[in-house]
Amino acid sequence: MSTAISIRGIRKAFPAPGGGSTLALHGVDLEIAPGELFFLLGPSGCGKTTLLRIIAGFIEPTGGSLLFNGRDVTDLPPNRRNTGMVFQSYALWPHMTVEGNVAFGLQVRGLERNEQARRVREALAAVRMDAYAKRRPNQLSGGQQQRVALARALVVRPDVLLLDEPLSNLDARLRIELRGEIRRICKSSGITTVYVTHDQKEALSMADRIAVMEMGRLVQSGTPAGLYRAPASRFVAEFLGETNFIEGRVEGIDGGSTTIATPAGTVIASADCGAAPGSRVLLSIRPESIRLGGGEPGALSAEIAESVYLGEIAQHTLRLGGGVTVKAAELNPTGAGSGRVGSRVPVSFARSDVVVLPLAEGSAHGADGDVPLTR
Repeated sequence: MSTAISIRGIRKAFPAPGGGSTLALHGVDLEIAPGELFFLLGPSGCGKTTLLRIIAGFIEPTGGSLLFNGRDVTDLPPNRRNTGMVFQSYALWPHMTVEGNVAFGLQVRGLERNEQARRVREALAAVRMDAYAKRRPNQLSGGQQQRVALARALVVRPDVLLLDEPLSNLDARLRIELRGEIRRICKSSGITTVYVTHDQKEALSMADRIAVMEMGRLVQSGTPAGLYRAPASRFVAEFLGETNFIEGRVEGIDGGSTTIATPAGTVIASADCGAAPGSRVLLSIRPESIRLGGGEPGALSAEIAESVYLGEIAQHTLRLGGGVTVKAAELNPTGAGSGRVGSRVPVSFARSDVVVLPLAEGSAHGADGDVPLTR
C-alpha cells in the first residue's frame, strides 16, 4: 500500500552566528497523497531541501509533526522510517560494481542472498540498467550513474522515495531525457515520491502536484497546469516561467468578468478577482497568450520594437500605450518578423489568459511610466 504523508506545522530554526536563531521553515502544512509524485519547488534557500531532510529523518524539526499513513514518525531515526533517498551527488561506492551498489542496502537489512539477487535484477531492469550490472561507476555516464542511484533507493522497497535535485549535475539534453524516465519509474512503482528542485520546467513536466516555497513558507500548491495558469501571487507567476506584468485599476465587475483600466488601455479578465472597484491590481499575461494581428474587439495597439526569430518560435518585444512594454511569443513564425520592426499591429489575448493579482504595498510605476517585466 502506498504511503500518505502529512506535514503539520513543521518549523525549523538553525543557530545564527553571534547567537539567536534563524527560522528556515515557518509552520509548513502539506498533505501528500499515496503514490503521488510531489515536487517541492523554489529558489535556493527557500527551505525545500530542509523540509525533504526532515521527511527523511536527517534533520529534527523545531516544531510540528510528520505522519506516514497516520503514524507519527517525527521522532523516529532515518533507519526506522523505511525511506529511500537519491542524492544530487549520486554517492555511489566507486570500488563496487553496479549490482554491488544496488545490493548494499539489502545486505545491511540481512536479506537472504537469493532474495538479494532477485531484487537487484528487478531494480536494475526497472531503470533499464541490467546490462551494466558488472560495471563500476567510473565506467558509466552521468545519466547511467543516476539510474543506478535510483535503483539502489528502489531496491529496498521504501514507503517513501525522496529525490534531492537528482538531475542538477547532468547536461541540459540528458536532463530532458531522464525526466520522463524518472516519472515512469516512480509511477510504475507506486511509491509516494517527494522531489526537490529549483528547475521550473522539471517540475511542470513531471509532477502530479507542486508546492512552491519562498523564504521558508509554502506560498501555493496545486497541479502544474493549475499553478501556471492561476498563480496566486507575483512570486509564483514569475517563478513558473516568463510573464508580463501590467499595473491597473479595477473599473467594474459584471457577470464574473473584471474590467481593468491600464496605461495601455482597457483589459477584461474572465474571472472575478474579488477586488473592489477602484482597487489597484497587477495583471499577469504570459507571452504565449499574446496574439499579433487579427483586430479582435478589445485589441490593443502596439509597436514592434524588437523581433528575434528562433525557428519554431519568434520572440517579439512590443510597446503598448502609456509606455508599457511586453513580450510576445509567436509559434510557427514565418520568419518575416524582423521586417516588421517599427510597424504597428493590433495585439489581443483571451480574457481567460489574464490573471489578476493583488498589488504589493509600495509597488508603483517608475517615473517614465514603464511597467517592469519579469526575467
